Amino acid sequence: MNELKNSPAESLGVPRERRPKHVAVIMDGNGRWAEQQNLPRIEGHLRGVEAVRRTMEACQDFGVETLTLFCLSSENWKRPAQELEFLMALLREYLIGERESLVENNLRLKIIGRRERLPQDVQIEMDRTLEACRDNDGMILVLAINYGSRSEIVDAMTAIARRVQAGEVECETITEEMVGQHLYTASLPDPDLLIRTSGEMRISNFLLWQISYAEIWVTDTLWPEFDKHHLAEAIQNYAARDRRYGGLQTSVESPV
Repeated sequence: MNELKNSPAESLGVPRERRPKHVAVIMDGNGRWAEQQNLPRIEGHLRGVEAVRRTMEACQDFGVETLTLFCLSSENWKRPAQELEFLMALLREYLIGERESLVENNLRLKIIGRRERLPQDVQIEMDRTLEACRDNDGMILVLAINYGSRSEIVDAMTAIARRVQAGEVECETITEEMVGQHLYTASLPDPDLLIRTSGEMRISNFLLWQISYAEIWVTDTLWPEFDKHHLAEAIQNYAARDRRYGGLQTSVESPV
């Protein structure tokens, strides 16, 4: 992999047109990292927040336009109550502590998922941070919180069914585009690159509709150790692939 020098985007050796515009990340391995270090699981989550900061900065350096992070899945409520309580407190602290930095770095913020199950104080800070970033026009940061893709699709189908019931839409006119317009991510482009840390080979109910044609890159690196060099490797790997979208293979010279 290329060494990253003074100008990270150029040192990638990847032309802008072959870099992913939207990167989605399944951030996995906080607990295992903590166990390997003989530390409590909560320490892994704290270190995971540092990896979030590094990845956000690296994405900005590399010209990524949208970054979506899988922060809390709808299945994570099965975890021990003490860990969930800590995660909610950590989320609230992140929303407060990073607010000024998000504004200074001109990041646009979007939060997807079913928010009604989140504690009220977390929802309040979510709204405050969203409002603070409302006029920003830089990279879009999407936080998937209490998110599950199947639930998202159910919500989209329910919304469309209500429109059919109201006579606004006919069943025969429902298209893939219409479904996409009713997803949480309606205003966003689909991910080009999906990254999963910790070596697990599964999607974990994340953006099932949206990643239909995304390139997938899996690393054994645990999330707390993920950094700019790992992201660069993922982007270089992505750029070397031939994205056919179901068509015939084309001859593309590797840019790395």
